[in-house]
Amino acid sequence: MAKISKVVKNNKRKVKVALWRERRATAKAIINNPKSSPEEVDAAVMKLQKMPRDGSPIRVRNRCSQSGRSRGYLRKFGISRIALRELSLEGQIPGVVKSSW
Repeated sequence: MAKISKVVKNNKRKVKVALWRERRATAKAIINNPKSSPEEVDAAVMKLQKMPRDGSPIRVRNRCSQSGRSRGYLRKFGISRIALRELSLEGQIPGVVKSSW
C-alpha cells in the first residue's frame, strides 16, 4: 500500500493538469508554430515557464486504483501486477485465467 500522501498529491496534480490544459496548449501551439515571430515565441516561453510545474501532464504518475502502487502498473486494467494477480485468482476480472503449461 502506497503512502496516502503520495496518492493525494498525485490526485491534486491531476486536477491542476486539467485546470491548466488549455492555457498550456495555446502557449505550446505558439511555440511550435513556424510562422510565429521570435517575439511571440519568447513571450509564450516566458508564459509557459511562469505556469505551475504541477500543471504539466508529464508529472502525473499512473497509480494502481486498488493499492496506490506506482510500480508494475498495467494500463489495460488500471491496477498493479500484484492487484491483478489477486483479483484474477479470485475470479473478479472477466476473461483472465491462470496460465498453466
